[in-house]
Amino acid sequence: MPDDRPVALDEYPVHQVPLSMKHLATGDRNAYDRCIFHVFDHQGRALLILGLGVYPNVGVVDAYATLRLGDRLHAVRASDALGDDRMRLAVGPLRIRVERPLQTFVLSCAADPADPEGLSYEITWTADFPALWEPHHLQRRGGRLTLEGKRFVQAGHCEGWIRIGGEEIRLERGRWTGTRDRSWGVRPIPGEEGGRLAEENPTEGFHWLWCPVRFEDRFLMVVVQEDADGYRTLNDATLVRNAERDLPLGWPQADIAYRPGSRHPTSAVVHLTRPGDRKPMELGVEVLTSSPLALGAGYPPADDWQHGTWVGRDWTDRRAYDLSDPSAHPRAAYGVIDHAARCTLDGQVGHGIFEHGSFGRHDPSGFTGFDSVAP
Repeated sequence: MPDDRPVALDEYPVHQVPLSMKHLATGDRNAYDRCIFHVFDHQGRALLILGLGVYPNVGVVDAYATLRLGDRLHAVRASDALGDDRMRLAVGPLRIRVERPLQTFVLSCAADPADPEGLSYEITWTADFPALWEPHHLQRRGGRLTLEGKRFVQAGHCEGWIRIGGEEIRLERGRWTGTRDRSWGVRPIPGEEGGRLAEENPTEGFHWLWCPVRFEDRFLMVVVQEDADGYRTLNDATLVRNAERDLPLGWPQADIAYRPGSRHPTSAVVHLTRPGDRKPMELGVEVLTSSPLALGAGYPPADDWQHGTWVGRDWTDRRAYDLSDPSAHPRAAYGVIDHAARCTLDGQVGHGIFEHGSFGRHDPSGFTGFDSVAP
């Protein structure tokens, strides 16, 4: 066993507890620290989702990228043993380079030498608005804290290229939008039995909406989480403008239109309230294309790979999913799905992500159980 030594980050005055930056202040195996980026065009042709995460108490670092193009979802996933250098955000062919914190990032995926027509990209993601804190996220099962996350969200523009199947797609400012989320804390990763608390506190229903939208001169963030009976455990609607105070927009209420026989949204209207005069505002949402996070991206309930799972050193996997037949991937409907969307607010047109998941009973929507769908 090697001797315990300081790591490079220990040279900087960033410590919050009397421990090396190599170690966490919690021994919870579900501790995590990760990010997600969305990159999408304004016509709904392409949706690229990528992220990287570290899981210090299980010793894993992993990353993923998925590209929705037509009815094909192209995925690259990589995982490795977590090392001491937390400033190097790279796993296998996937890399995130922080050029300017909170401002500019270079996102890249190296081509596979054995398959040069597979997915590769190099994209500069640039923020157009300040980062916004999201509400502190807490979730319990019985008496146990199962999720606690600190998060912030941001929107910007993207430039660069994506290559797939012998085609190069150019990303131009004004035609592509980017959003991103950073979070850290504790959230469930595979490999742990739920025990008595899970058995005696089954999930009856879960309803989730996470919606960052970029307009030309403003950025809107809406997040809602509700239980089966509609009890709200997470709530925020905030308008961000450069050089102005953030504007809280009250208690968002969403009217969501679903594809018949499913819980797949096609459009939505999110009702907001301006402070002061209490004037109602409406965020209109038109879904352009969609990407299930349970396919390729490693989110639950994926059955081929999930974040934080130890699959060995220097593991890389590339594959493609056929999305032309939704019944071929039944688990995807029970995971959160990210939808690239065209949005309207106060006469302006913007673009963003309408992330939605609704499973089990949700009384306000009229869903009675896990097999309940829209008429």
